[in-house]
Amino acid sequence: MGSAPYPAGEWKGKGRGSLQELGCMPWKISKQKGGGGGGGGGEVAVEEKRCKDPRESQQQDLSSSSSSLTPQAPPQSCLTPPAIYHEKQRRELCALHALNNVFQDGTAFSRDTLQEIYQRLSPSTLVTPHKKSMLGNGNYDVNVIMAALQTRGFEAVWWDKRRDVGSIELSNVTGFILNVPSNLRWGPLRLPLKRQHWIGVREVGGVYYNLDSKLRSPQPIGSPDELRKFLHQQLRGKNCELLLVVSEEVEAHQTWRSDS
Repeated sequence: MGSAPYPAGEWKGKGRGSLQELGCMPWKISKQKGGGGGGGGGEVAVEEKRCKDPRESQQQDLSSSSSSLTPQAPPQSCLTPPAIYHEKQRRELCALHALNNVFQDGTAFSRDTLQEIYQRLSPSTLVTPHKKSMLGNGNYDVNVIMAALQTRGFEAVWWDKRRDVGSIELSNVTGFILNVPSNLRWGPLRLPLKRQHWIGVREVGGVYYNLDSKLRSPQPIGSPDELRKFLHQQLRGKNCELLLVVSEEVEAHQTWRSDS
């Protein structure tokens, strides 16, 4: 679970104002032998200035004027892909990774922050409904996630799977956190066991991405319609839950619902 945050050409015009544009060629240095007067045969440098024929200048002017009438193709800019923050799996800190991936900020939350929230929610119990996080190794439950979001002015809205995801007002939702079954691994081995796993989903640069910390890189989901299909498919699975990450204001006015 480490972090891996996931070019445009420049057009340069050529300068003008050269000697050619003034109708004259550059100065040419020629050498002529000096004669007479007991000069001893030395060479004298003579500067010559060659000017263009006026007819050549007129032809050049006509050529440049005709080229100026030709429409110029607009410069082609290279589209730079958006930088996507993707925190990868480390220990059992998938809740931490899901939060940071949704906020696209590796400093939004830390393991110490979540552990402090966990201790505050269950200060004197060893066996709690907040999973086994006594050593701060992760595996935090929804209570810790909800409390963590509140420290940043956000709320987690539990989505009733009986409702159609088409009624979610996507423009008012910051991101999504899914709780899904996931296979356990022991190194490269995939064990025939499953346990719940948190994954983050959000929009970056107009495209929705699956930011599951177990993926090697962010997985594009696509447009809003494709996101709804993705969520619908996930919620059809067994033991899958969905949280909408929204601001306190959105939650207060219930504007995460398109039918509100």
